[in-house]
Amino acid sequence: MFAALLHPHAYGEHTTANVVKDIEGAARTLGLQLQLVPADRPGDIASAFSTMVKERADAFIVLPSPMLFGEHRRIVELAANNRLPGMYQAREFVDAGGLMSYGANLDDLFRRTATYVDKILKGAKPADLPVERPTKFELVINLKAARAVGLTINRDILLVADEVIE
Repeated sequence: MFAALLHPHAYGEHTTANVVKDIEGAARTLGLQLQLVPADRPGDIASAFSTMVKERADAFIVLPSPMLFGEHRRIVELAANNRLPGMYQAREFVDAGGLMSYGANLDDLFRRTATYVDKILKGAKPADLPVERPTKFELVINLKAARAVGLTINRDILLVADEVIE
């Protein structure tokens, strides 16, 4: 079983429902049992980890949320203390000692945002600019964190990783 740590009020009701539907669908497709573990505020994160451990989650994923991102160091620490492998959406979690992340490269997003700011400052109307999606994604793996939870990362996965932290 794997757990999904989510902040149920991070986004609007429709967006949150779609995220939950997507992760439930992915779990079904992969034949995995999913446990949704909510954390409404930073003070709920420790009890969320207690729930994951009590329910014997084998691993967990952190669903996107500004609040959870802001608590990335604490989440990584709780994961390490509970020897619970975690997958994150941003490399900051891995830089703080987390196991692995896969997500949009935030530096690239910020650079691309600057081009939009430049266009707007030169007179472009924001409504006339096309909506863009991230185009650069990165997989970051922390081998020290893997060893700490007793995992061996497959060589094929290490070869496709954008960065491997020793």
